[in-house]
Amino acid sequence: MIRSVVIVGGGTAGWMTASYLKAAFGSRIDVTVVESAQVSRIGVGEATFSTIRHFFDYLGLDEADWLPKCAGGYKLGIRFQNWRRPDEHFYHPFERLRMVDGFSLAEWWLALGDRSVPFDRACFITSALCEAKRAPRMLDGSLFVAGLDGPLGRSTLAEQRAQFPYAYHFDADEVARYLTAHATRLGVRHVVDSVEHVALDERGWIEHVVTAGHGPIAGDLFVDCTGFRGLLINQALGTPFESFLDVLPNNRAVALRVPREDAVEMSPYTTATAMNAGWMWTIPLFRRNGNGYVYSDQFIDPEEAERELRAAVAPGRDDLPANHIRMRIGRNRDSWVNNCVAIGLSSAFVEPLESTGIFFIQHGIEQLVRHFPDQRWDPATIAAYNERIARAVDGVKEFLVLHYRVARRDDTPYWKEAKNRPAPDGLDERLALAGSRLLDEETIYPSYHGFESYSWNAMNLGLGHVPAEPPAALHHLDPARARAEFDRLRAEAREMVAALPSCYEYLAKLNA
Repeated sequence: MIRSVVIVGGGTAGWMTASYLKAAFGSRIDVTVVESAQVSRIGVGEATFSTIRHFFDYLGLDEADWLPKCAGGYKLGIRFQNWRRPDEHFYHPFERLRMVDGFSLAEWWLALGDRSVPFDRACFITSALCEAKRAPRMLDGSLFVAGLDGPLGRSTLAEQRAQFPYAYHFDADEVARYLTAHATRLGVRHVVDSVEHVALDERGWIEHVVTAGHGPIAGDLFVDCTGFRGLLINQALGTPFESFLDVLPNNRAVALRVPREDAVEMSPYTTATAMNAGWMWTIPLFRRNGNGYVYSDQFIDPEEAERELRAAVAPGRDDLPANHIRMRIGRNRDSWVNNCVAIGLSSAFVEPLESTGIFFIQHGIEQLVRHFPDQRWDPATIAAYNERIARAVDGVKEFLVLHYRVARRDDTPYWKEAKNRPAPDGLDERLALAGSRLLDEETIYPSYHGFESYSWNAMNLGLGHVPAEPPAALHHLDPARARAEFDRLRAEAREMVAALPSCYEYLAKLNA
């Protein structure tokens, strides 16, 4: 039996893993986290998927408790700014498209021909809530969508049936600290020390890690949460890393923590703003914004990227320290090798354009529990784990490349080149299909990667990749029910905007 798990590296990945394994297996598994006090963390403010609620509910943690302690805010979607033309934006929300007579509202939007209201504003309630900066909960704590609230218990990503309407923004360092306290209360051993050597046995498996102050620490299963270093999976075991820079060339970022001058003006969405050589994130936390510029150093150097970022979000605030990050874009050929599993940045990373970092961690942890080994170390189980991780990462890669190939920006060398980058196998065929009809679950990337067909259509339509004609069947259907549904959606949006508190108002009450 596998009795002991040693997690090397703390941060969000390490403590999410430790907390989850303890919640899943209790005292039947000993969990140790070896965390260096000298290693700086990457976290500069995180945005998440709506599926993250499965993680916190699995641990039995209450949003009203952990969110205020982590400078948290709400995320109803992503606002894409300037990706088509300057001063234009659209939303990619957490909201499935409504159906009328077997066709989505997006298809009816094409058929009815009224383009005076943009697609996202016409087809989603969430866009109106984002524009009005509304919280997703009433002041009494009730959710604005009926029937979706309540604890999920020990459920997983695979059990997401309905689309939950929001995700979170939070300070990743504070989440790591919160989970450190939670996990150690559950019995996780916390060793603050530096790993100086990784000892392998005659098979090439990890036998123990040697720390500076605590000597050797042995285990059955080792989890590598050492970030881009890949101390165990890459450095000790020599696992090849497969770069995605051929299709996703952004390889650097610079980040700032910016206090908000007007604290009460708080957006319930992540903003991704197209810049000269990449894009800028804005992640609103309770009393500050996390801002960062993701770019390719083929088109701009770090100093100029920092100047461009400061001019956009913090003019005159040269006192704010900048965090420059070299990003390793791609994934390991295998995330599980011998008795070592890599989770988080040591496993895979793509640029944070769709907030997939925490999702990759959660998915990796859940699949580890599902494929947990015994003393046989079944090769088929390990291969199944690696296949699922690789497919999820590759699906996200393809979805992100879509953003650049479809974007209308062409005013700088960076954006001109974006149109001519290589595409992953299958993407060009999907984009050609999307030029004549909307995509569905049968025509998007076929393996699980966290994004449903409405996300693919929201990006294609928002970026201007619009089918030339609606489905021919709609010319033979009475549009009355569709028009009524559009009217109903607009009425519901007005009611929700009037009834819901602002994002800041609700979070101030929660923090109080």
